[in-house]
Amino acid sequence: MAQASATQEGGFSLALDSLGSLHWIGIGLAAITGVIHLFLGVRFISGGLGVPFLVAGVGFLAGIAVIVLDYRRRQFYLLGIPFTLGQVVLWYVFNADSINAGDVGAIGAIDKIAQVLFVAVLVVLYRRGG
Repeated sequence: MAQASATQEGGFSLALDSLGSLHWIGIGLAAITGVIHLFLGVRFISGGLGVPFLVAGVGFLAGIAVIVLDYRRRQFYLLGIPFTLGQVVLWYVFNADSINAGDVGAIGAIDKIAQVLFVAVLVVLYRRGG
């Protein structure tokens, strides 16, 4: 894996050289679910459901920034687990009828798969201590 040197921007330091492959997998999964939530937030904004989607999307993307900046990573792994599991539970609650009918939808399936994998990555990173 190519290593990048830390750069200094406005008092924050990028710590790309301290990111392992599991970090990058987690970043990719968080980016997938974050972008999906932003897309759905914009799509549903007129109906009132957009704001929670936008907040969730920003939360996932902000989490990526925190990890890349190496700011309290271990605490953010721990915070990300219930944040993401909460997204899965809420999705199930609001979509139980569709799920039981076998009509999940491609976006919903991609998002939930990414989130479940993301939680697994966070658990492993937390347990490793890094």
